Amino acid sequence: MSDKLIKRIALKQEQLNRLIDTHRSLLAQCALQRPNDIELSALGFFLHSFYSGLENIFKRIAIEIDGALPQGEAWHRQLLDGMAAANEVRTAVISAALYDTLSEYLAFRHVVRQSYSFHLQWEKMAALVLNCEATMRSVEDELRVFSKDSSEMLAKN
Repeated sequence: MSDKLIKRIALKQEQLNRLIDTHRSLLAQCALQRPNDIELSALGFFLHSFYSGLENIFKRIAIEIDGALPQGEAWHRQLLDGMAAANEVRTAVISAALYDTLSEYLAFRHVVRQSYSFHLQWEKMAALVLNCEATMRSVEDELRVFSKDSSEMLAKN
């Protein structure tokens, strides 16, 4: 993996951690009590931003290592699918378990983009909100492993 890509991924991770830090008090409050409608709107946008930031990392990997982004209406799903699979130029970026978790964030991103904020339901987003920090740690851990594996693959070739 190139130094340029490593730096881009690190920057995106910093931005995602800043997003979480910015919303930390709201996230903590939601662990104790149900959010009101305004807070639900904020959390919906937060989750959308969170997944979009993760997707930006995956887009960079797809462009710079795989050579192209998926095309068509289902490209968001295809991109995530691709990150969970090894190909001829790289190992899998994420594990099957993380893929399952991120699939839920992707599905919620679609909900946010297709509906009004007053349609958001805490019951359907609570686990995503309350687990976003743990999800971020998993992403960081798996990206570290991927980076190491990629470096080893390049050294062999």
